This record gives sequence, C-alpha cells and structure tokens, in this order.
Amino acid sequence: MLTIRNPSLPDPDEAAALALGALGFILSDDRRAQRFLDLTGLDADGLRAALGEEATHRAIIEFLCAHEPDLVGAAESLGISPETLRNAGQPDFLA
Repeated sequence: MLTIRNPSLPDPDEAAALALGALGFILSDDRRAQRFLDLTGLDADGLRAALGEEATHRAIIEFLCAHEPDLVGAAESLGISPETLRNAGQPDFLA
C-alpha cells in the first residue's frame, strides 16, 4: 500500500503542539473551559493525565471546530488560520 502525505496537513508533532496551544486558549476563559470539561467528561486531573494522548488533541480541535467563534479566536491567539487549526485534527495522511 502506498501512503501519500497531504502537505496541507500539519505533521503529528506540529498538530499536537497546535492542539496544546489551543487548549491554552480554551482554558483562558472559565466558561469555555468548563464547557470543554463538561463535553469531554474529563475533570482537571483527567485532563492533565491525558495531555499527551492523540485522542485528547483531537478532542481539543473538535471542540473548537464545533463553535466557529472559538475556532477563530484560538487560531488568532496562535497566529494561524482557522483552516490550519482545523486541519490539525485530521489524519496526517491519505491512503
């Protein structure tokens, strides 16, 4: 099977860094942070324990993608386009 990397998608390390940066944006607002915790079913300790997991990174991006003002705000705070942030939650290759 041939795997072709989609160059418009960030590599896995970059995607993880973007997700963790976006988490900083989420946590910068108490109401948004609580909404994230409520929707993911995590508590603060659970979130800390799961920070290195790809599923957590995807949950962060999916949370932001579900509410465009949050996606745009997070992207602006990271100095990237909303599309780049959205792509960080996608698989990093096409088979």
